[in-house]
Order: sequence, then C-alpha cells, then structure tokens
Amino acid sequence: MQGARAVVDRALEALLAALFAALTLDVGWQVATRFLLGRPSPWSEELARFLLIWLGLLGASYALGRRMHLAIELFARRVQWRRWSRRFTLASTLAFALAVLGAGGTHLVALQLELGQRSAALAIPMGWVYLALPIAGGLMAFYTLAELAEGSRPEERG
Repeated sequence: MQGARAVVDRALEALLAALFAALTLDVGWQVATRFLLGRPSPWSEELARFLLIWLGLLGASYALGRRMHLAIELFARRVQWRRWSRRFTLASTLAFALAVLGAGGTHLVALQLELGQRSAALAIPMGWVYLALPIAGGLMAFYTLAELAEGSRPEERG
C-alpha cells in the first residue's frame, strides 16, 4: 500500500503544482489586462474560479493523505479514547468521501453533462468543472483506506 500511496502522492503533487502555476499565470494575466490595458480579459476570472475549485478539492485530498488536515482531539488524553476517536474519524471521512463527494459528485457530473450546461465565458461543459468532486472523493477514500490498512500507529499505543 505504501508504494501505491507514494505514486499517488507524487502525481497529486505534480498536478497541484501545475494547477497553482496555471492559477498564478491566469490571475497575473487578469491583473495585467485590467490595469495595463484597461480591458479585463473576459475569460480569466472564470478560469481562476474553476482552477481554485480543483486546487481546493485536490489540495484537501492531498492534505488528508499527508495527515496535514485539521484535527480536534478532544479525547486524545486517554489511549483507548484516542484509538476509538481515530477509527471513528476515519470511518466518517470514508463515508463522506464515498457518499457526498463520490456518489453525489458523480451524480452532479452526469446531470450537468446530460443537460449540456456550459460555462459562460469559456464555454466548457460544467460537468468537467464538477468532475473535481468525485475525483477528490476517490482520492480521499484511497487515503483513508490506506490509513486504515496501516493499522495502529506508535502514538496510538501509548
């Protein structure tokens, strides 16, 4: 599982870096056309919004996989509570990733593609934009299952 996790980590890091670079260039172009040319680019604001959606959802998946997500440890004082809390958190995360992001996101993508809705400025299918939801759900499910497969970590044994 560690080998697959490392491959997914590297691919996600590269994708996130590319998305961030594209977002930076796009916003730079928007600022340049607005203030230097006096005519803002009609498509750059929409592209920035879509890139930010993808960057946020995939970044959240990456943060979950690297254990950098926000955690509130109310029961961490006692070892048995820590184990139960970790398992409950992982199970809840897996359920959310599969049900809301995975199933709900897939339904939203299918609906948007079926309806043929396109974005206003870029005229791309909105289903492509919303595809970030099921992809992020799949990544979060993968990372959660990998975490469950690793079993108890040394800090849990206390």
